[in-house]
Amino acid sequence: MTFTFASAQPLDIKEIMAIEQAGFTPDEAASETSMAQRIATISDTFIVAKDDTGHVAGYIVGPASDQRYITDDLFEAVQPNAAQAKYQTVLSLAVAPSTQGSGLGSQLLAEFARVAQTQNRVGITLTCLKRLVPFYEKNGYTNEGQADSDHAGEVWYNLVKEF
Repeated sequence: MTFTFASAQPLDIKEIMAIEQAGFTPDEAASETSMAQRIATISDTFIVAKDDTGHVAGYIVGPASDQRYITDDLFEAVQPNAAQAKYQTVLSLAVAPSTQGSGLGSQLLAEFARVAQTQNRVGITLTCLKRLVPFYEKNGYTNEGQADSDHAGEVWYNLVKEF
């Protein structure tokens, strides 16, 4: 299956939310209001993958930050990307259930890294659940231990990929 990558647009919100809700628990998932805010504020780092039919098959999103590790406040309010910020964060990476196993998650990470490098970031930072650590390590991320996050009452791990 072939995918095309583009910045998320307001018209993509319904498909994005369906994927978000399928991929995350209600406590972990972003609200539609939050996603719409992200599209409006950081569309340059909100990438959707569309399939051959033009439907959203997955997405990755996060703001730029000077912090090596994600802090929970990034999930609450989004600020425009600062040109000089060192790191690109990942707040959400999700793939439609029908597309899982196709390699799209890894393709989205690669596209995000390409964008981050063109924006002169030094790396990408994210938090993930323990069960997802091997996926990110396979994609070149280093597990730097348990995060301070208590987002959604879960235990999260800091993963970083430096360029």
